[in-house]
Amino acid sequence: MKIQKVTDETRVKAYALLQRAFPSSDYETTLVKKLHENGRPMHEWVCIHVGKVIAYIAFTNAYHGNELCGLHLAPMAVAPDFQKQGIGSELLRFALRQEAIKNQTLFVLGEPGYYQRFGFAPCTVPICPFDNNNAHFLSMRNESTVSFVVGYEPEFVPLAIPPRPKTKKRRLR
Repeated sequence: MKIQKVTDETRVKAYALLQRAFPSSDYETTLVKKLHENGRPMHEWVCIHVGKVIAYIAFTNAYHGNELCGLHLAPMAVAPDFQKQGIGSELLRFALRQEAIKNQTLFVLGEPGYYQRFGFAPCTVPICPFDNNNAHFLSMRNESTVSFVVGYEPEFVPLAIPPRPKTKKRRLR
């Protein structure tokens, strides 16, 4: 098993992994593709086993208004046939040791029981726009004391639901 930065060659394999890891949603795959297409700064790694991408992790910028205030961990995925084997944990520990990550304030919207094992703690400020009451929003090295809504890259905005077709109004007689 080898962990490396995402390359042009592994990028397409990472998309395929995201699709397998989140089979009922295109959100994660579309998100990462749009982040790449729009040239957003990202720190991302893949875990490769026998030439296959079996895990992926990415960090994108977090904002307080227009100012950078840290990084968001999202998304993170492990191929279904490799889950529950510690691969995701190993990839996350690896990422947390990297120069670009190890001193940054980090935010994650995820399962508290999982992420607390790595040093993330429940976060009351800033406020996550995607989580009611910050119930699943955690941070690491967060020294924020003032309340604000943390910003994400615009690609994170949930995909718009297509508008309903207009129907003719019937008049009641």
